[in-house]
Amino acid sequence: MKKAFNTTSKLITLLKKGDENAYAFLVDTYNHKLCLYANSLMNDIPLSEDIVQNVFIKVWEGRHNLKPDFSIKSYLYKSVYNACISQYKKNQSVTALEKKYIEGLEHIIEDKDEDALEKLIGLVKEAIQELPPKCKEVFLLSKKEGLTNIEISEYLNLSKNTIERHINMAFSRIRKNVGTKTDTILFLLFGFQNNLKTE
Repeated sequence: MKKAFNTTSKLITLLKKGDENAYAFLVDTYNHKLCLYANSLMNDIPLSEDIVQNVFIKVWEGRHNLKPDFSIKSYLYKSVYNACISQYKKNQSVTALEKKYIEGLEHIIEDKDEDALEKLIGLVKEAIQELPPKCKEVFLLSKKEGLTNIEISEYLNLSKNTIERHINMAFSRIRKNVGTKTDTILFLLFGFQNNLKTE
């Protein structure tokens, strides 16, 4: 089956004709990745799966409007992103800081390199894993668990200054590998609930 869809234009041509095999191929290829992506934004697996399913349904219903040179992968990711943001805005107001990172995510998704987002996420995860043990522990308590520096200080029995040094060191090392998009990717990985602090 895969040989029949070896190019995006061929896949889209068949989708426009209502080819159910082409649609099945599209779902099989992107469903899992899109669900993981949606869940990284929503932190809600059932809701994320519903969002992705609705995106695929809309693609099928609007298949006649697809164009041969259309980037179906970018469209899927951006559609899921937009649906997640809409859902998030329904649940709570968006702060100025959150708006900053939401806009950053949109720029990444619009990148001409369709794999840019996945590559950046991989680089950040790798950089985190390579942090010194204590530095990694402090960083994850801060960003993944959402603890304040004072809470981490009390939990690990370390001074607040030591905690700050570990976090600054972590950011410095991650940015060395990832660059200016570090904060945006961390925001994506660890969810909307934890405001990113680099101080």
